[in-house]
Amino acid sequence: MIDLHYAPTPNGWKISILLEELGLPYTVVPIDIRAGEQFRPEFLAISPNNRIPAIVDRAPADRGEPISVFETGAILIYLAEKTGRFLPVDVRGRTRVVQWVMWQMGGLGPMLGQHGHFRLYAPEKIPYAIDRYQREATRLYGVLDAQLGKTGRFVAGNEYTIADMACFPWTMTHKAQGFTLDDYPNVKRWYAEVRERPQVQAGLAVGKFVKEPFSDEAKRIMFGASGVVTE
Repeated sequence: MIDLHYAPTPNGWKISILLEELGLPYTVVPIDIRAGEQFRPEFLAISPNNRIPAIVDRAPADRGEPISVFETGAILIYLAEKTGRFLPVDVRGRTRVVQWVMWQMGGLGPMLGQHGHFRLYAPEKIPYAIDRYQREATRLYGVLDAQLGKTGRFVAGNEYTIADMACFPWTMTHKAQGFTLDDYPNVKRWYAEVRERPQVQAGLAVGKFVKEPFSDEAKRIMFGASGVVTE
């Protein structure tokens, strides 16, 4: 039913986790982002921003032609609406979930992505950039911790939703980025609960690969720069 154009990254995991949670049949179409497959015309036809993941729904609700969707927030909402799960239908509940999905899309993901880049991958360690994004990542972890303290359970309330699936994969990078969840007790509690879900574990296992250092060519393709990646 669903073609998942995918690489095993935090953004990719959002959708593989949701598909596992929904139990929808799907086919993984691997995209080797280190080799530049995200720039191929056939992928750009469904994801014009040349970013993974993207989906093609071959059995849309209107029974018409296949529908392609790019951008993870849009994919999460599309699949939740398609199945009637993990997104409340009442206006208040839906608004709470959608705003936290948008928070992740506009803040948590991009800022952790930039922090990870300058801290882990940039050939030149620029103190200003590392400090700027570390401060913002720290602030965002604080926002998430405060929210989870208010709800006492999940990101948008007492129910597990696509807001949790949006945020969780990015918090998996906390150790590599030099953060400890001991500083964020509510995030730590939530992280452990979500991580234990069998469907989450299955989603994280999709297309799992052995980590290898970035080659100079892979770095040029992914980061638009040359030089040896510092691990």
